[in-house]
Amino acid sequence: QVQLVESGGGLVQAGDSLRLSCASSGRTLSSYAMGWFRQAPGKEREFVAAISRSGGNTFYADSVQGRFTISRDNAKNTVYLQMNSLKPEDTAVYYCAAKIALVVLTSARLYDYWGQGTQVTVSS
Repeated sequence: QVQLVESGGGLVQAGDSLRLSCASSGRTLSSYAMGWFRQAPGKEREFVAAISRSGGNTFYADSVQGRFTISRDNAKNTVYLQMNSLKPEDTAVYYCAAKIALVVLTSARLYDYWGQGTQVTVSS
């Protein structure tokens, strides 16, 4: 069983940066493809970024490309989402997800394990 815990959310102003962390308690994450998703009030959960289990491949939603960076430290069982140049439309609850896989996964329905989420609020 993989238990994921997100942290690093908060209230920031437009243009600021935040770094989210997703840590695993229990099993190592080195066999897991990881993803970040977000859900704003009244909207469906949407893909943000994903990374392969080695960290060698990443993929981003168009809306965050060039502003967000996903990375991982398998020795620390942690995945990160560095968010720069934040916009009010980035406001959402951010979730990390995990699945044993070799490739990058962008669909939420493919992931097996989810964290509880961390709130990110960007004021204008």
